[in-house]
Amino acid sequence: MAMKLLKKDEGKIVFETDMNISLANALRRSVGEIPILAIDEVDIYKNDSALYDEAIAHRLGLIPLTNQKLKDGKSVAFKLKAKGTDKGTEVLSGELGEDIVYGEMPIVLLEKDQELELVARANVGEGKQHAKYLPGLLYYKQSPKIKITSEGEKHSELAELYPEVFEFDGKLKVKNAWACDLDGDDVTEYKGVDIELSPELVFVIESWGQIDVKDIFSEAGKALKSNLNDLTKALK
Repeated sequence: MAMKLLKKDEGKIVFETDMNISLANALRRSVGEIPILAIDEVDIYKNDSALYDEAIAHRLGLIPLTNQKLKDGKSVAFKLKAKGTDKGTEVLSGELGEDIVYGEMPIVLLEKDQELELVARANVGEGKQHAKYLPGLLYYKQSPKIKITSEGEKHSELAELYPEVFEFDGKLKVKNAWACDLDGDDVTEYKGVDIELSPELVFVIESWGQIDVKDIFSEAGKALKSNLNDLTKALK
């Protein structure tokens, strides 16, 4: 199986592969079986804010936490106590402690003398149970192949409309074919520009910070392998 890295930055990897589409879909689904830590229970002792308790609990559940391996039945506690000032106080996720991936996520705005006091408990779960346990996204599409003839080199407007895909320097050129979400029907009015979908796949993996982006792929593979092993045992 061949793989070609197309883009890599913090939290995102893009690569092209000749992987079978059935395997690609199995890996995509297996992301929902990676064990991830997320807030699941919240005890709210005081809440004078404009948001009702359930809304605050929902926001807390969606805050990405630094992933940890816990024993069955164990949880991690996060305490929060805040009070509004004269100018109002924005309560941010970082006030929960050091195990928060993004400390600037807003939870609630407290007006003068309003208070919020709570204890949140996080446990390990899987994305197939609830989206808050997903570590990110893994998705794919067929790799587009773009052909530009001498007639198509004059269409500078394509570079303006799709700057990630095309560039124009006296003539139209392909900048990043993998970034293209168009097909042949979308460019019929641009004579000399043709887009076809190849059997190869463009894989995109994005992490929400609980685990490294490269680990999403490897952990999804482990989850898939475990399921296949269980199936093999069941068929014996």
